[in-house]
Amino acid sequence: MIEVEFTKEDIQIFEHDRFNHPHPHVRRKMEALWLKSQGLKHKEIYQLAKISPNTLRNYIKEYLQGGIEELRKIKFYQPKSTLESYKGSLEAYFREHPPASAKEAMGKIEELTGIKLSENRVRVFLKSIGMKPRKVGMIPAKADTEKQKEFLEKELEHRLEEAKEGKRVVFFVDAVHLVLAAFLGILWSFERIFIQAPSGRQRFNVLGALNAVTHELITVTNETYINAESFCELLIRISQLNYKVPITIVLDNARYLKCALVQNLAKSLNIELLYLPPYSPNLNLIERLWKFVKKKCLYSKYYPDFRGFKKAITECLEQTDTTYKKELDSLLTLRFQKFEKAQSVKL
Repeated sequence: MIEVEFTKEDIQIFEHDRFNHPHPHVRRKMEALWLKSQGLKHKEIYQLAKISPNTLRNYIKEYLQGGIEELRKIKFYQPKSTLESYKGSLEAYFREHPPASAKEAMGKIEELTGIKLSENRVRVFLKSIGMKPRKVGMIPAKADTEKQKEFLEKELEHRLEEAKEGKRVVFFVDAVHLVLAAFLGILWSFERIFIQAPSGRQRFNVLGALNAVTHELITVTNETYINAESFCELLIRISQLNYKVPITIVLDNARYLKCALVQNLAKSLNIELLYLPPYSPNLNLIERLWKFVKKKCLYSKYYPDFRGFKKAITECLEQTDTTYKKELDSLLTLRFQKFEKAQSVKL
Protein backbone atom coordinates (compact mmCIF):
# COMPACT_ATOMS: atom_id res chain seq x y z
CA MET A 1 0.00 0.00 0.00
CA ILE A 2 1.36 3.41 -1.02
CA GLU A 3 1.89 5.66 1.99
CA VAL A 4 1.00 9.32 1.54
CA GLU A 5 0.98 12.22 3.97
CA PHE A 6 -1.92 14.61 3.42
CA THR A 7 -2.01 18.16 4.72
CA LYS A 8 -4.97 19.29 6.77
CA GLU A 9 -5.88 21.82 4.05
CA ASP A 10 -5.89 19.14 1.32
CA ILE A 11 -8.10 16.85 3.41
CA GLN A 12 -10.60 19.71 3.73
CA ILE A 13 -10.54 20.17 -0.07
CA PHE A 14 -11.11 16.41 -0.59
CA GLU A 15 -14.08 16.64 1.77
CA HIS A 16 -15.55 19.61 -0.14
CA ASP A 17 -14.86 18.55 -3.74
CA ARG A 18 -16.07 14.97 -3.36
CA PHE A 19 -19.58 16.43 -3.15
CA ASN A 20 -19.36 19.84 -4.80
CA HIS A 21 -16.98 19.74 -7.78
CA PRO A 22 -18.99 20.17 -11.02
CA HIS A 23 -17.31 17.23 -12.82
CA PRO A 24 -18.22 13.69 -11.68
CA HIS A 25 -14.78 12.31 -12.59
CA VAL A 26 -13.07 14.79 -10.25
CA ARG A 27 -15.60 14.04 -7.50
CA ARG A 28 -14.66 10.37 -7.73
CA LYS A 29 -10.94 11.17 -7.39
CA MET A 30 -11.57 13.34 -4.34
CA GLU A 31 -13.77 10.67 -2.79
CA ALA A 32 -11.05 8.04 -3.18
CA LEU A 33 -8.31 10.22 -1.71
CA TRP A 34 -10.54 11.41 1.12
CA LEU A 35 -11.17 7.78 2.05
CA LYS A 36 -7.42 7.14 2.00
CA SER A 37 -6.83 10.20 4.17
CA GLN A 38 -9.20 8.65 6.73
CA GLY A 39 -6.90 5.64 7.06
CA LEU A 40 -8.99 3.07 5.16
CA LYS A 41 -7.25 0.15 3.52
CA HIS A 42 -7.02 0.05 -0.28
CA LYS A 43 -9.35 -2.92 -0.51
CA GLU A 44 -12.03 -0.96 1.36
CA ILE A 45 -11.50 2.08 -0.89
CA TYR A 46 -11.93 -0.07 -4.05
CA GLN A 47 -15.30 -1.26 -2.76
CA LEU A 48 -16.60 2.08 -1.47
CA ALA A 49 -15.45 4.25 -4.39
CA LYS A 50 -16.16 1.52 -6.96
CA ILE A 51 -12.75 1.81 -8.64
CA SER A 52 -10.01 -0.66 -9.59
CA PRO A 53 -6.60 -0.99 -7.85
CA ASN A 54 -4.84 0.56 -10.89
CA THR A 55 -7.22 3.52 -10.87
CA LEU A 56 -6.54 4.26 -7.21
CA ARG A 57 -2.78 4.02 -7.80
CA ASN A 58 -3.10 6.50 -10.70
CA TYR A 59 -5.06 8.92 -8.50
CA ILE A 60 -2.36 8.77 -5.83
CA LYS A 61 0.41 9.30 -8.42
CA GLU A 62 -1.41 12.35 -9.78
CA TYR A 63 -1.64 13.79 -6.29
CA LEU A 64 2.04 13.14 -5.57
CA GLN A 65 3.06 14.73 -8.88
CA GLY A 66 0.91 17.86 -8.87
CA GLY A 67 -1.28 17.99 -5.79
CA ILE A 68 -4.91 19.16 -5.83
CA GLU A 69 -4.62 21.02 -9.16
CA GLU A 70 -3.42 17.88 -10.93
CA LEU A 71 -6.40 15.94 -9.56
CA ARG A 72 -8.79 18.56 -10.89
CA LYS A 73 -7.57 18.26 -14.49
CA ILE A 74 -9.86 16.50 -16.97
CA LYS A 75 -7.78 14.28 -19.20
CA PHE A 76 -10.30 12.38 -21.28
CA TYR A 77 -9.32 11.78 -24.89
CA GLN A 78 -11.48 13.90 -27.15
CA PRO A 79 -11.12 12.92 -30.80
CA LYS A 80 -11.06 15.85 -33.21
CA SER A 81 -13.31 16.01 -36.22
CA THR A 82 -11.69 15.38 -39.60
CA LEU A 83 -13.21 18.75 -40.53
CA GLU A 84 -11.40 20.64 -37.75
CA SER A 85 -8.98 22.38 -40.13
CA TYR A 86 -11.90 23.40 -42.39
CA LYS A 87 -14.12 24.63 -39.55
CA GLY A 88 -13.63 28.35 -40.17
CA SER A 89 -14.11 28.23 -43.93
CA LEU A 90 -17.16 25.94 -43.70
CA GLU A 91 -18.76 28.16 -41.07
CA ALA A 92 -18.23 31.21 -43.29
CA TYR A 93 -19.70 29.37 -46.29
CA PHE A 94 -22.79 28.12 -44.45
CA ARG A 95 -23.47 31.57 -43.02
CA GLU A 96 -23.91 32.80 -46.58
CA HIS A 97 -25.43 29.59 -47.98
CA PRO A 98 -27.49 27.83 -45.26
CA PRO A 99 -28.36 24.27 -46.35
CA ALA A 100 -31.95 23.03 -46.38
CA SER A 101 -30.99 19.58 -45.07
CA ALA A 102 -28.11 17.53 -43.65
CA LYS A 103 -27.95 15.69 -46.94
CA GLU A 104 -27.43 18.94 -48.83
CA ALA A 105 -24.76 19.99 -46.32
CA MET A 106 -23.07 16.59 -46.69
CA GLY A 107 -22.76 17.05 -50.46
CA LYS A 108 -21.44 20.59 -50.13
CA ILE A 109 -18.87 19.56 -47.49
CA GLU A 110 -17.59 16.80 -49.76
CA GLU A 111 -17.41 19.25 -52.67
CA LEU A 112 -15.47 21.85 -50.66
CA THR A 113 -13.15 19.58 -48.65
CA GLY A 114 -13.08 16.21 -50.39
CA ILE A 115 -14.19 14.58 -47.13
CA LYS A 116 -17.27 12.38 -47.22
CA LEU A 117 -19.20 11.99 -43.95
CA SER A 118 -22.46 10.30 -43.03
CA GLU A 119 -25.55 12.47 -42.57
CA ASN A 120 -25.39 11.84 -38.82
CA ARG A 121 -21.76 13.04 -38.59
CA VAL A 122 -22.67 16.10 -40.65
CA ARG A 123 -25.47 16.94 -38.20
CA VAL A 124 -23.01 16.66 -35.31
CA PHE A 125 -20.57 18.95 -37.12
CA LEU A 126 -23.24 21.55 -37.94
CA LYS A 127 -24.31 21.62 -34.29
CA SER A 128 -20.67 22.01 -33.21
CA ILE A 129 -20.42 25.29 -35.13
CA GLY A 130 -23.67 26.61 -33.66
CA MET A 131 -26.16 25.63 -36.35
CA LYS A 132 -29.53 23.95 -35.84
CA PRO A 133 -32.76 23.64 -37.86
CA ARG A 134 -34.66 26.92 -37.63
CA LYS A 135 -37.87 27.95 -39.33
CA VAL A 136 -37.26 30.73 -41.83
CA GLY A 137 -38.88 33.96 -40.70
CA MET A 138 -40.45 36.64 -42.85
CA ILE A 139 -39.89 40.38 -42.90
CA PRO A 140 -42.39 42.57 -44.79
CA ALA A 141 -40.59 43.77 -47.91
CA LYS A 142 -41.51 47.40 -47.21
CA ALA A 143 -40.49 47.38 -43.53
CA ASP A 144 -38.11 50.22 -42.70
CA THR A 145 -35.75 48.94 -39.99
CA GLU A 146 -34.36 52.41 -39.27
CA LYS A 147 -37.83 53.82 -38.64
CA GLN A 148 -38.64 50.84 -36.42
CA LYS A 149 -35.50 51.43 -34.38
CA GLU A 150 -36.24 55.15 -34.07
CA PHE A 151 -39.84 54.43 -33.03
CA LEU A 152 -38.70 52.03 -30.32
CA GLU A 153 -36.09 54.38 -28.90
CA LYS A 154 -37.93 57.69 -29.15
CA GLU A 155 -41.60 56.80 -28.82
CA LEU A 156 -42.31 53.40 -27.31
CA GLU A 157 -39.62 52.51 -24.78
CA HIS A 158 -40.06 55.49 -22.44
CA ARG A 159 -43.85 55.03 -22.44
CA LEU A 160 -43.41 51.36 -21.52
CA GLU A 161 -41.07 52.36 -18.69
CA GLU A 162 -43.76 54.70 -17.37
CA ALA A 163 -46.29 51.87 -17.64
CA LYS A 164 -44.06 49.57 -15.58
CA GLU A 165 -43.80 52.30 -12.94
CA GLY A 166 -47.60 52.74 -12.85
CA LYS A 167 -47.45 56.24 -14.34
CA ARG A 168 -49.16 55.28 -17.62
CA VAL A 169 -51.29 52.51 -19.14
CA VAL A 170 -50.21 51.17 -22.52
CA PHE A 171 -52.43 48.94 -24.66
CA PHE A 172 -51.42 47.20 -27.87
CA VAL A 173 -54.36 46.91 -30.28
CA ASP A 174 -54.94 44.77 -33.35
CA ALA A 175 -57.66 42.70 -35.00
CA VAL A 176 -57.54 39.05 -36.01
CA HIS A 177 -59.93 37.48 -38.53
CA LEU A 178 -60.37 33.74 -37.99
CA VAL A 179 -62.07 31.79 -40.76
CA LEU A 180 -63.70 28.42 -40.11
CA ALA A 181 -61.16 26.29 -41.97
CA ALA A 182 -58.48 23.68 -41.35
CA PHE A 183 -55.47 25.10 -39.49
CA LEU A 184 -52.75 22.54 -40.17
CA GLY A 185 -50.07 22.14 -37.50
CA ILE A 186 -47.28 19.74 -36.55
CA LEU A 187 -47.91 16.67 -34.38
CA TRP A 188 -45.68 13.88 -33.11
CA SER A 189 -47.40 10.81 -34.52
CA PHE A 190 -46.72 7.26 -35.76
CA GLU A 191 -48.21 8.03 -39.14
CA ARG A 192 -49.46 11.09 -40.97
CA ILE A 193 -52.73 12.39 -39.53
CA PHE A 194 -55.49 13.95 -41.60
CA ILE A 195 -58.19 16.24 -40.21
CA GLN A 196 -61.44 17.12 -41.90
CA ALA A 197 -61.74 20.49 -43.60
CA PRO A 198 -65.03 22.14 -42.52
CA SER A 199 -67.28 23.55 -45.20
CA GLY A 200 -68.23 27.20 -45.42
CA ARG A 201 -66.25 30.42 -44.98
CA GLN A 202 -67.77 31.89 -41.82
CA ARG A 203 -65.45 34.32 -40.06
CA PHE A 204 -65.04 35.26 -36.39
CA ASN A 205 -63.44 38.68 -35.92
CA VAL A 206 -61.70 39.74 -32.72
CA LEU A 207 -60.49 43.28 -32.05
CA GLY A 208 -58.31 43.18 -28.96
CA ALA A 209 -56.53 45.58 -26.62
CA LEU A 210 -53.72 43.99 -24.60
CA ASN A 211 -52.33 45.73 -21.52
CA ALA A 212 -48.55 45.79 -21.97
CA VAL A 213 -47.82 45.22 -18.27
CA THR A 214 -50.72 43.28 -16.71
CA HIS A 215 -51.68 41.44 -19.95
CA GLU A 216 -55.33 42.23 -19.30
CA LEU A 217 -57.28 41.67 -22.53
CA ILE A 218 -60.28 43.67 -23.70
CA THR A 219 -62.10 42.47 -26.83
CA VAL A 220 -64.81 43.45 -29.25
CA THR A 221 -66.02 40.60 -31.48
CA ASN A 222 -68.37 40.12 -34.40
CA GLU A 223 -69.01 37.91 -37.41
CA THR A 224 -69.11 40.65 -40.08
CA TYR A 225 -66.36 43.29 -40.24
CA ILE A 226 -64.09 45.18 -37.91
CA ASN A 227 -64.38 48.89 -38.68
CA ALA A 228 -64.13 52.36 -37.11
CA GLU A 229 -67.30 51.79 -35.08
CA SER A 230 -65.81 48.60 -33.64
CA PHE A 231 -62.69 50.49 -32.58
CA CYS A 232 -64.75 53.30 -31.05
CA GLU A 233 -66.57 50.69 -28.96
CA LEU A 234 -63.19 49.41 -27.78
CA LEU A 235 -62.05 52.95 -26.90
CA ILE A 236 -65.17 53.51 -24.81
CA ARG A 237 -64.68 50.23 -22.95
CA ILE A 238 -61.08 51.18 -22.14
CA SER A 239 -62.13 54.63 -20.92
CA GLN A 240 -64.74 53.05 -18.63
CA LEU A 241 -61.94 51.34 -16.68
CA ASN A 242 -61.35 54.77 -15.10
CA TYR A 243 -57.58 54.79 -15.06
CA LYS A 244 -56.10 57.74 -13.15
CA VAL A 245 -53.03 57.94 -15.38
CA PRO A 246 -52.52 58.73 -19.10
CA ILE A 247 -53.59 56.01 -21.56
CA THR A 248 -51.63 55.19 -24.71
CA ILE A 249 -52.88 52.82 -27.39
CA VAL A 250 -50.28 51.40 -29.78
CA LEU A 251 -51.82 50.41 -33.11
CA ASP A 252 -51.11 49.93 -36.79
CA ASN A 253 -51.99 52.16 -39.72
CA ALA A 254 -55.21 50.54 -40.92
CA ARG A 255 -57.32 53.22 -42.61
CA TYR A 256 -60.31 52.83 -40.28
CA LEU A 257 -58.02 53.43 -37.28
CA LYS A 258 -56.99 56.87 -38.55
CA CYS A 259 -60.35 58.31 -39.61
CA ALA A 260 -61.83 61.48 -38.13
CA LEU A 261 -64.42 59.54 -36.10
CA VAL A 262 -61.69 57.63 -34.26
CA GLN A 263 -59.40 60.64 -33.87
CA ASN A 264 -62.13 62.83 -32.39
CA LEU A 265 -63.38 60.18 -29.95
CA ALA A 266 -59.87 59.38 -28.72
CA LYS A 267 -59.22 63.07 -28.16
CA SER A 268 -62.47 63.52 -26.24
CA LEU A 269 -61.61 60.52 -24.04
CA ASN A 270 -58.07 61.83 -23.49
CA ILE A 271 -56.56 58.66 -24.99
CA GLU A 272 -53.32 58.93 -26.93
CA LEU A 273 -53.11 56.99 -30.21
CA LEU A 274 -49.54 55.96 -31.03
CA TYR A 275 -49.24 54.61 -34.57
CA LEU A 276 -46.57 52.05 -35.40
CA PRO A 277 -44.29 52.55 -38.40
CA PRO A 278 -45.77 50.95 -41.53
CA TYR A 279 -45.25 47.17 -41.87
CA SER A 280 -44.17 46.60 -38.26
CA PRO A 281 -46.12 43.62 -36.86
CA ASN A 282 -42.97 42.64 -34.95
CA LEU A 283 -43.47 45.71 -32.73
CA ASN A 284 -47.09 44.93 -31.86
CA LEU A 285 -47.20 42.81 -28.71
CA ILE A 286 -50.71 41.49 -29.33
CA GLU A 287 -49.55 39.69 -32.50
CA ARG A 288 -47.91 37.12 -30.22
CA LEU A 289 -51.22 36.55 -28.47
CA TRP A 290 -53.00 35.81 -31.76
CA LYS A 291 -50.35 33.20 -32.62
CA PHE A 292 -50.77 31.67 -29.16
CA VAL A 293 -54.55 31.41 -29.57
CA LYS A 294 -54.22 29.70 -32.95
CA LYS A 295 -51.74 27.22 -31.51
CA LYS A 296 -53.88 26.42 -28.48
CA CYS A 297 -57.29 25.96 -30.02
CA LEU A 298 -57.08 25.90 -33.83
CA TYR A 299 -54.01 24.09 -35.17
CA SER A 300 -54.66 20.42 -35.98
CA LYS A 301 -58.18 20.57 -34.56
CA TYR A 302 -61.49 19.97 -36.31
CA TYR A 303 -64.69 21.85 -35.48
CA PRO A 304 -67.75 20.52 -37.33
CA ASP A 305 -69.64 23.81 -37.08
CA PHE A 306 -69.06 27.52 -36.62
CA ARG A 307 -70.61 27.50 -33.16
CA GLY A 308 -67.98 25.13 -31.77
CA PHE A 309 -65.23 27.02 -33.60
CA LYS A 310 -66.26 30.36 -32.09
CA LYS A 311 -66.74 28.84 -28.61
CA ALA A 312 -63.21 27.40 -28.60
CA ILE A 313 -61.68 30.78 -29.51
CA THR A 314 -63.80 32.67 -26.98
CA GLU A 315 -62.95 30.28 -24.14
CA CYS A 316 -59.26 30.49 -24.97
CA LEU A 317 -59.37 34.30 -24.84
CA GLU A 318 -61.27 34.22 -21.55
CA GLN A 319 -58.52 32.12 -19.95
CA THR A 320 -55.59 34.38 -20.85
CA ASP A 321 -55.37 35.73 -17.28
CA THR A 322 -56.08 32.40 -15.53
CA THR A 323 -55.23 29.05 -17.14
CA TYR A 324 -52.71 30.49 -19.61
CA LYS A 325 -51.34 33.35 -17.50
CA LYS A 326 -47.99 31.70 -16.72
CA GLU A 327 -47.36 30.81 -20.36
CA LEU A 328 -48.36 34.24 -21.60
CA ASP A 329 -46.29 36.11 -19.01
CA SER A 330 -43.17 34.47 -20.46
CA LEU A 331 -44.33 35.01 -24.05
CA LEU A 332 -45.52 38.62 -23.79
CA THR A 333 -42.29 40.21 -22.59
CA LEU A 334 -41.45 43.74 -23.67
CA ARG A 335 -38.56 42.62 -25.85
CA PHE A 336 -39.19 43.18 -29.53
CA GLN A 337 -37.65 41.55 -32.57
CA LYS A 338 -35.35 43.94 -34.41
CA PHE A 339 -34.34 43.37 -38.00
CA GLU A 340 -31.05 45.09 -38.73
CA LYS A 341 -31.20 43.82 -42.28
CA ALA A 342 -33.01 41.18 -44.26
CA GLN A 343 -30.88 38.10 -44.87
CA SER A 344 -31.01 36.63 -48.34
CA VAL A 345 -30.49 32.92 -48.75
CA LYS A 346 -28.12 31.95 -51.54
CA LEU A 347 -28.81 28.51 -52.93
